[in-house]
Amino acid sequence: MPKYKMSLRRKLVIASWTRPTEGNIFGKLLLETTNVERYIEHLRETTDKKITISHVVGKAAAMALAQAPGLNGRILLGRYIPHETVDITYLVAIEEGGNLAKAKVDNTDQKSLVEICDELGAMAERLRSGKDENFKKSMGPLEALPSWLIRPILWLTGWLTSSLGVEMKMFGLERFPFGSCVVTNVGMFGLDEGYAPQTPFARVPIWVLVGGIKKQPVVVDDEIVIRPMLPVMATIDHRFMDGYQAGVMARVMREMFEEPWKLDGLDAPPW
Repeated sequence: MPKYKMSLRRKLVIASWTRPTEGNIFGKLLLETTNVERYIEHLRETTDKKITISHVVGKAAAMALAQAPGLNGRILLGRYIPHETVDITYLVAIEEGGNLAKAKVDNTDQKSLVEICDELGAMAERLRSGKDENFKKSMGPLEALPSWLIRPILWLTGWLTSSLGVEMKMFGLERFPFGSCVVTNVGMFGLDEGYAPQTPFARVPIWVLVGGIKKQPVVVDDEIVIRPMLPVMATIDHRFMDGYQAGVMARVMREMFEEPWKLDGLDAPPW
């Protein structure tokens, strides 16, 4: 039998979760990407930036959260406290897929897709090249610790930074490190769809997964036609959201996919 060395990622998983006890809501939107793909192509041609569907989903989610302030916040000592900004965290695969790191874009709802692309790209490059000092400070010391000891450390640092909003620079931890929502793309790994578990130390109410775009038969004006469709899945803390808030998010997401130029504040398509 080959030797197995437990990775830091596996330690974090074991330290983070016990058996499921929390109330979560799971939902999926199936969104047509015809206009989105055309708008992405337009931006790539006119700006020479590698805009992706992940940037679009993150910006759309941020705009939806801006219209549903009851979701954009945190729970502290049994009280809901709204965040002052809408910040979206993207998960970045590093170490050839052996680990995950976070890249938070502040004020995502107020930034253009090009600005989000530039900011996220710069953070992802630092993480993948091993030059992100905050990541080294926060993750490095955990390498040598057993999972049972990592668990209380994660709980404490998560409560301090994500609930109280304490900055811990010496450990590479910022205030509200995971922001308002976490977005990750599983479609890029060849997965059509999936759901993320809530990560206790992140204390984020919404996790959004981007699936894979596939052509599917849909009904348009009572006719069956073939359209490119994207599944977008969400895992939601039920303490923050019920059916009404979910409906607000779904409506905004659909509107942004139907008219994606509105993500950049345009009233009409630029072509």
